[in-house]
Amino acid sequence: MNGTATPLFSVVIPTFNHANYLGRALQSVLDQTYTNWEVIVIDNHSTDNTDEVMFSFANPNITYKKILNNGVIAESRNVGIKAAKGEWIAFLDSDDWTVDKLQVCFDHISNNVDLVYHDLEIIRDPPVLFSRRYIQARKLKKPVLIDLLANGNAISTSSTVVRKELLKQINGMSESPDLIASEDYNTWLRIAQLTNQFEYLPRKYGYYLHHDQSMSKKDMSIPARNAVTKFIHLLDEKQKIKLETGLAYTKGRFNYLSGNYAEAKQNLLFCLFNGNFELKAKSVFMLAAIGWSKLFC
Repeated sequence: MNGTATPLFSVVIPTFNHANYLGRALQSVLDQTYTNWEVIVIDNHSTDNTDEVMFSFANPNITYKKILNNGVIAESRNVGIKAAKGEWIAFLDSDDWTVDKLQVCFDHISNNVDLVYHDLEIIRDPPVLFSRRYIQARKLKKPVLIDLLANGNAISTSSTVVRKELLKQINGMSESPDLIASEDYNTWLRIAQLTNQFEYLPRKYGYYLHHDQSMSKKDMSIPARNAVTKFIHLLDEKQKIKLETGLAYTKGRFNYLSGNYAEAKQNLLFCLFNGNFELKAKSVFMLAAIGWSKLFC
């Protein structure tokens, strides 16, 4: 890309002590077949060799900023959003993209599209036998806000390309500490208050790098509930039960993996009585596993 050209896509990459993943992320942008982009890396004052990695990517289209975000990644993303020159913001964390990601997103942009998202392949470090291999999103039904609330978050941050103007209208991502790990979900909900023009691409155009510092080791039902609290009044009773079932399964899975079997059993029984077929099947499997664990303990 010509360094003086106005980029269409501004790629926002927050980072902290992920030098080994940051290089992959940057290289995946440099390898894009679509070249009208800029990258803004926002570093939370890493103590590893992040500076070395950044200096190795000397490129006029890559901007390197440092802030102290106190563990609130939304602060870093907002710095990138404000600095962005592009019409569209493409979020990328410690992950990477297929070489055609931006080109495919560009091909789907129109006056009838405000946000584009897609599936991701999960790369685990270290590998885990029998683990989930894909983050498969879904096509959101209109009204998108109700679908996201009742059926849960369908949008992975590193898959998302969204109009900068919409992010400006909602004043960026919430920097509330209560939303850490679900600030993205809350962002999509607030954008869905403004538009239903969400475009789902049902293919893998990137890789989610699942590593030891992954947020998935936390009880994600807590920030997820905080993300939806201000919107629950919009749901009818049936939709509220679907929402509660999804949160209960998330909490139940966390408790199961943490060995909190009594709590997990309560959560999973709620899912068994109220969930859809998939959640019921997953709940039965974990309840059976809890029974076997107790038998042999």
